[in-house]
Amino acid sequence: MAEMTRRGVLAGTAAFGGAVAGLSAPGLAAPAAAATHSSPPPRPDAVTVEPGDLRYQSLTHRGCNARFVGTPDYVRVVSSTEQVVDAVQQAVRQGKRIAVRSGGHCFESFVDDRSVRALIDVSPMTAVSYDPQRRAFAVEPGASLGEMYRRLFLGWGVTVPAGATAEVGVGGHILGGGYGALSRRHGLGVDHLEAVEVVVVNKEGEARSVVASRDPGDPHHDLWWAHTGCGGGNFGIVTRYWFRSPDAKGSDPSRFLPRAPESALTFSASWSWKDLDRSSFTRLVRNHGSWHERNSAPGSAYAGLFSVLMLNNRKSGTVDLVGHLDSTGSGARRLIDDYVAAVGRGVGAQPTRIHLERPWLQAAATVEESQPSFFKAKAAYLRKRFTDRQTDTIHDHLAGKKAADLTGSLWLVSYGGKVNAVAPEATAVAQRDSILKAVYLTGWEPEDDAGPRLSWVRDFYRAVYADSGGVPVPGAVSDGSFINYPDTDLADSAWNASGTPWQSLYYKQHYPRLQRIKARWDPRNEFRHALSIRLPE
Repeated sequence: MAEMTRRGVLAGTAAFGGAVAGLSAPGLAAPAAAATHSSPPPRPDAVTVEPGDLRYQSLTHRGCNARFVGTPDYVRVVSSTEQVVDAVQQAVRQGKRIAVRSGGHCFESFVDDRSVRALIDVSPMTAVSYDPQRRAFAVEPGASLGEMYRRLFLGWGVTVPAGATAEVGVGGHILGGGYGALSRRHGLGVDHLEAVEVVVVNKEGEARSVVASRDPGDPHHDLWWAHTGCGGGNFGIVTRYWFRSPDAKGSDPSRFLPRAPESALTFSASWSWKDLDRSSFTRLVRNHGSWHERNSAPGSAYAGLFSVLMLNNRKSGTVDLVGHLDSTGSGARRLIDDYVAAVGRGVGAQPTRIHLERPWLQAAATVEESQPSFFKAKAAYLRKRFTDRQTDTIHDHLAGKKAADLTGSLWLVSYGGKVNAVAPEATAVAQRDSILKAVYLTGWEPEDDAGPRLSWVRDFYRAVYADSGGVPVPGAVSDGSFINYPDTDLADSAWNASGTPWQSLYYKQHYPRLQRIKARWDPRNEFRHALSIRLPE
């Protein structure tokens, strides 16, 4: 379990005892006026780092997936919107392909593609503040989720329902929708996105910054919409987000975003593989999926429950259910006990249980920098539990001989709730009736042969979705895939035999609209990668 836990980003949660809980304590909130009127420190000048500079290796090896390391002509380290505009303008003038990095957690080679010649690093842009003019909280893209949570909590006692891995950068995370431990209760991060500032390039090759808002009357509204779930690297470079809940009223900033929980009850339940045969494993997976079918409606009594069922392969030794409930006390413990009992009913094996009450800030804002690692991830949305055939297939791939000598898992992440209360057309996130996210992953050490690991996870994924051409085609059970867990295999006919374009797997009916927005805001296709929005033909 420890090997996969360090990649908590893959499932939007860290393992038990990690970033899955939250706190708001009396007496910690600083006066909003003080936070609003404090003078920001001066911005440092932009820095250009080229090969041969002692900083070059550190800046080009920041990506979390060590499979991919770029060799740009230079890395431009920027600290302001104006510096981003200048950096983009220079790259366009020189004809260099552009990529941007904030937190460094892209799973594929979008940032570290060898064709990228100008890498713009926005990691110094970490400001989090209240903007009285927009009556919203401004967050720069280089801030980590943990730092955003800390500053919003200490200043106002509020939070954004985004990811649970604190070291992930706000920049790319929000662009894919932004989901995490509080999303079943409060929705996605983009459901609270008021406006976005983006550096774009027009057809004449001129770079400029544009602010686009939620307001339907805003002439730039389409650019805001495109940044509510389309993923990064498509239209420009985001230099600032503003967050404010759409139903916020009054003049008190502490009511403009969801209140952070005071504390939460985290838990884990682990079943030993020694106690699981095919029948008991099947029962466990079926129980888990059926429970989410029954308890994932908006307003459910279990809206505050977030969990990940880690179906680790037999070599790992256990199958683990980890998560948290964003409240404490006897009522919370009873809800968790009922949940674990429902998942384990009829399995015949008793799990090892752990419970821990934790203050929210202590967990949610704790950043533990992980080392880049070698991995491959694939993903899917589930509208319903897996079919019995799929569950049999999952058992075969986790308990069979092919998985005996490698590390691999299928993580089932709780979803739905308030996420599904938002109309699909309201944001670029098309999947608004799913109950789970499935994440298939494998990892390895530098000295290992990647071939068997890649073959295993690809075969695993293809076998689970064999009835729909090897990919999760939207239908009764599946609902496509998640762009923030990008998978270039979906654009490869060797792995996608469904006849359904990869664009439809990620964006469904939204893709033509996204193409029109692309044509307006990035007509030269300056911002592109292997799975970026294509210009209309």
